[in-house]
Amino acid sequence: MTPEDKLAALGITLPTAAAPAANYVPTVQAGNLLHISGQIPFAEDGSLMKGRLGDTVDVPYGQAAARRCAVGLIAQMKAALGELSRVKRVVKLGVFVASHPDFTSQPEVGNGASDLMVEVFGDAGRHARAAVGVAVLPRGVAVEVDAVVEIG
Repeated sequence: MTPEDKLAALGITLPTAAAPAANYVPTVQAGNLLHISGQIPFAEDGSLMKGRLGDTVDVPYGQAAARRCAVGLIAQMKAALGELSRVKRVVKLGVFVASHPDFTSQPEVGNGASDLMVEVFGDAGRHARAAVGVAVLPRGVAVEVDAVVEIG
């Protein structure tokens, strides 16, 4: 099964890759690594998934937001590469979680993105990761995720 087949089996339709919101590009290829700018969570209806973990939203919401960030990352991969089968390995995810000062479950929130990478890319989706709490994220979103992938 191709990654596109796996997405279809999961019922996921990739959105159009999001355009940059400022002076940067969505992806940069350096050698065989594709660096993907941070993606924020757009719900299926196109609305932003906003909130602060441990304050206005809970862990399941954060996991869903992280999963939607991962969908955005995969959309950027598809736009940059044409075919997701060119992804040789998901190398690293950076997960940023808008967090109340007492919130410490950033790793559990990050699993929303990590789990999707493994579902779509199998063992090649297993990656290194950082999951950190931050005071605020762009547009008030709950989560932002960036990535580095190895391409073939």
